[in-house]
Amino acid sequence: MRVKPYDYWRCHHCEATFVDPSQLPDQSIEHAQYRRHRNEVYDADYRKFLARLASPLLERLPVGLSGLDYGCGPGPALAAMLTEAGHRMALYDPLFFDNPKVFDARYDFVTCTDVFEHFHHPFAEVARLDRLLKPGGCLAVMTAFLTDDTVFAGWHYRRDPTHVVFCREATFRWIARHYHWHCEIPRINVALLYKPVC
Repeated sequence: MRVKPYDYWRCHHCEATFVDPSQLPDQSIEHAQYRRHRNEVYDADYRKFLARLASPLLERLPVGLSGLDYGCGPGPALAAMLTEAGHRMALYDPLFFDNPKVFDARYDFVTCTDVFEHFHHPFAEVARLDRLLKPGGCLAVMTAFLTDDTVFAGWHYRRDPTHVVFCREATFRWIARHYHWHCEIPRINVALLYKPVC
Protein backbone atom coordinates (compact mmCIF):
# COMPACT_ATOMS: atom_id res chain seq x y z
CA MET A 1 0.00 0.00 0.00
CA ARG A 2 1.29 3.46 -0.78
CA VAL A 3 0.37 6.58 1.19
CA LYS A 4 2.65 9.35 0.00
CA PRO A 5 5.49 9.63 0.65
CA TYR A 6 5.73 6.10 2.13
CA ASP A 7 5.21 2.52 1.06
CA TYR A 8 3.65 0.22 3.69
CA TRP A 9 3.61 -3.53 4.07
CA ARG A 10 1.48 -5.87 6.15
CA CYS A 11 2.96 -8.82 8.03
CA HIS A 12 1.04 -12.00 7.13
CA HIS A 13 1.69 -13.46 10.57
CA CYS A 14 1.11 -10.71 13.16
CA GLU A 15 -0.92 -8.28 10.98
CA ALA A 16 1.30 -5.29 11.82
CA THR A 17 1.62 -2.61 9.14
CA PHE A 18 5.08 -1.13 8.64
CA VAL A 19 6.99 1.38 6.56
CA ASP A 20 9.21 -0.01 3.83
CA PRO A 21 12.67 -0.49 5.42
CA SER A 22 14.30 1.66 2.74
CA GLN A 23 12.21 4.64 3.94
CA LEU A 24 12.92 4.51 7.68
CA PRO A 25 13.89 7.86 9.26
CA ASP A 26 17.44 8.40 10.43
CA GLN A 27 18.35 9.18 14.03
CA SER A 28 18.61 12.94 13.48
CA ILE A 29 14.99 13.09 12.28
CA GLU A 30 13.88 11.00 15.26
CA HIS A 31 15.78 13.13 17.73
CA ALA A 32 14.35 16.38 16.33
CA GLN A 33 10.80 14.98 16.46
CA TYR A 34 11.15 13.73 20.04
CA ARG A 35 12.49 17.12 21.14
CA ARG A 36 9.18 18.65 20.05
CA HIS A 37 7.31 16.59 22.66
CA ARG A 38 6.56 18.20 26.02
CA ASN A 39 6.78 15.14 28.22
CA GLU A 40 7.70 16.52 31.62
CA VAL A 41 8.05 14.17 34.61
CA TYR A 42 5.58 16.05 36.85
CA ASP A 43 3.16 17.28 34.19
CA ALA A 44 -0.33 16.31 35.37
CA ASP A 45 -1.78 15.84 31.88
CA TYR A 46 1.11 13.63 30.80
CA ARG A 47 0.76 11.54 33.95
CA LYS A 48 -2.96 11.18 33.28
CA PHE A 49 -2.12 9.91 29.79
CA LEU A 50 0.44 7.42 31.16
CA ALA A 51 -2.06 6.21 33.77
CA ARG A 52 -3.84 4.39 30.95
CA LEU A 53 -1.04 1.85 31.26
CA ALA A 54 0.16 2.49 34.81
CA SER A 55 -3.22 1.92 36.48
CA PRO A 56 -3.97 -1.58 35.12
CA LEU A 57 -0.32 -2.57 35.51
CA LEU A 58 -0.12 -1.47 39.15
CA GLU A 59 -3.39 -3.29 39.90
CA ARG A 60 -1.63 -6.52 38.89
CA LEU A 61 1.84 -6.05 40.43
CA PRO A 62 2.85 -6.67 44.03
CA VAL A 63 4.92 -3.83 45.48
CA GLY A 64 8.71 -3.90 45.39
CA LEU A 65 9.47 -5.34 41.96
CA SER A 66 12.23 -4.40 39.53
CA GLY A 67 11.15 -2.72 36.32
CA LEU A 68 12.65 -1.25 33.17
CA ASP A 69 11.11 1.71 31.35
CA TYR A 70 12.24 0.80 27.82
CA GLY A 71 12.14 3.78 25.47
CA CYS A 72 11.47 6.21 28.31
CA GLY A 73 12.23 9.34 26.28
CA PRO A 74 13.70 12.55 27.71
CA GLY A 75 11.13 12.82 30.52
CA PRO A 76 10.72 9.43 32.24
CA ALA A 77 7.43 10.24 33.96
CA LEU A 78 6.16 6.65 33.91
CA ALA A 79 9.27 5.44 35.73
CA ALA A 80 8.72 8.17 38.32
CA MET A 81 5.09 7.08 38.79
CA LEU A 82 6.09 3.44 39.23
CA THR A 83 8.90 4.37 41.62
CA GLU A 84 6.41 6.37 43.68
CA ALA A 85 4.24 3.22 43.77
CA GLY A 86 7.09 1.24 45.36
CA HIS A 87 9.00 -0.30 42.45
CA ARG A 88 12.70 -0.08 41.54
CA MET A 89 13.01 1.33 38.03
CA ALA A 90 15.81 1.35 35.46
CA LEU A 91 15.74 3.54 32.36
CA TYR A 92 16.67 2.93 28.75
CA ASP A 93 16.24 5.05 25.66
CA PRO A 94 18.59 4.91 22.66
CA LEU A 95 18.59 8.71 22.33
CA PHE A 96 18.21 10.01 25.88
CA PHE A 97 19.23 7.24 28.31
CA ASP A 98 21.57 5.08 26.26
CA ASN A 99 22.86 2.90 29.08
CA PRO A 100 23.75 -0.60 27.81
CA LYS A 101 24.29 -1.81 31.38
CA VAL A 102 20.51 -2.23 31.68
CA PHE A 103 20.84 -5.22 29.33
CA ASP A 104 22.96 -7.06 31.89
CA ALA A 105 19.96 -7.46 34.21
CA ARG A 106 16.55 -9.11 34.02
CA TYR A 107 13.38 -7.49 35.26
CA ASP A 108 10.06 -8.41 36.82
CA PHE A 109 8.36 -6.12 34.32
CA VAL A 110 9.23 -3.95 31.33
CA THR A 111 7.14 -1.00 30.15
CA CYS A 112 6.96 0.37 26.60
CA THR A 113 4.72 3.42 26.34
CA ASP A 114 4.49 4.94 22.86
CA VAL A 115 7.55 2.92 21.87
CA PHE A 116 6.47 0.02 19.65
CA GLU A 117 5.49 2.35 16.82
CA HIS A 118 9.12 3.54 16.63
CA PHE A 119 10.73 0.09 16.27
CA HIS A 120 12.74 -0.20 13.05
CA HIS A 121 13.28 -3.92 13.74
CA PRO A 122 10.23 -4.94 15.78
CA PHE A 123 10.86 -8.70 15.79
CA ALA A 124 14.42 -8.20 17.08
CA GLU A 125 13.18 -5.69 19.67
CA VAL A 126 10.58 -8.12 21.01
CA ALA A 127 13.25 -10.82 21.21
CA ARG A 128 15.37 -8.42 23.29
CA LEU A 129 12.41 -7.65 25.56
CA ASP A 130 11.88 -11.37 26.06
CA ARG A 131 15.51 -11.73 27.19
CA LEU A 132 15.09 -8.82 29.62
CA LEU A 133 12.04 -10.33 31.33
CA LYS A 134 12.40 -12.75 34.20
CA PRO A 135 10.26 -15.89 34.07
CA GLY A 136 6.84 -14.82 35.32
CA GLY A 137 7.50 -11.25 34.21
CA CYS A 138 5.19 -8.84 32.43
CA LEU A 139 5.74 -6.75 29.31
CA ALA A 140 3.37 -3.76 29.46
CA VAL A 141 2.79 -1.97 26.15
CA MET A 142 0.81 1.12 25.23
CA THR A 143 0.51 2.14 21.59
CA ALA A 144 -2.36 3.28 19.38
CA PHE A 145 -3.86 0.11 17.91
CA LEU A 146 -4.60 0.15 14.21
CA THR A 147 -8.26 -0.83 13.93
CA ASP A 148 -9.49 0.41 10.55
CA ASP A 149 -7.52 0.35 7.30
CA THR A 150 -10.01 2.69 5.65
CA VAL A 151 -8.85 5.62 7.81
CA PHE A 152 -5.15 4.73 7.79
CA ALA A 153 -4.12 7.37 5.23
CA GLY A 154 -5.55 10.22 7.31
CA TRP A 155 -4.74 8.77 10.72
CA HIS A 156 -2.83 11.30 12.85
CA TYR A 157 -0.68 8.52 14.32
CA ARG A 158 0.57 7.54 10.88
CA ARG A 159 1.56 11.10 10.00
CA ASP A 160 4.30 11.27 12.66
CA PRO A 161 7.46 10.57 10.59
CA THR A 162 9.00 8.55 13.45
CA HIS A 163 6.04 6.15 13.64
CA VAL A 164 7.02 3.28 11.39
CA VAL A 165 5.11 0.22 12.62
CA PHE A 166 1.43 0.04 13.53
CA CYS A 167 0.15 -2.81 15.67
CA ARG A 168 -3.28 -4.33 15.99
CA GLU A 169 -4.66 -6.19 18.97
CA ALA A 170 -4.01 -9.27 16.82
CA THR A 171 -0.31 -8.31 16.69
CA PHE A 172 0.08 -8.68 20.44
CA ARG A 173 -1.93 -11.88 20.51
CA TRP A 174 0.40 -13.29 17.83
CA ILE A 175 3.49 -12.21 19.83
CA ALA A 176 2.04 -13.98 22.87
CA ARG A 177 1.46 -17.19 20.91
CA HIS A 178 4.94 -17.03 19.39
CA TYR A 179 6.66 -16.68 22.77
CA HIS A 180 4.16 -18.85 24.69
CA TRP A 181 3.11 -15.83 26.73
CA HIS A 182 -0.35 -14.90 27.92
CA CYS A 183 -1.88 -11.73 26.43
CA GLU A 184 -4.35 -9.51 28.23
CA ILE A 185 -5.89 -6.34 26.75
CA PRO A 186 -7.15 -4.55 29.89
CA ARG A 187 -8.17 -1.41 28.01
CA ILE A 188 -7.96 0.10 24.54
CA ASN A 189 -4.38 0.54 23.25
CA VAL A 190 -2.84 -1.37 26.17
CA ALA A 191 -1.44 -4.90 26.08
CA LEU A 192 -0.07 -6.83 29.05
CA LEU A 193 2.03 -9.82 28.02
CA TYR A 194 2.94 -12.33 30.71
CA LYS A 195 5.97 -14.57 30.36
CA PRO A 196 5.43 -18.04 31.84
CA VAL A 197 7.36 -19.05 34.94
CA CYS A 198 8.95 -21.97 33.11
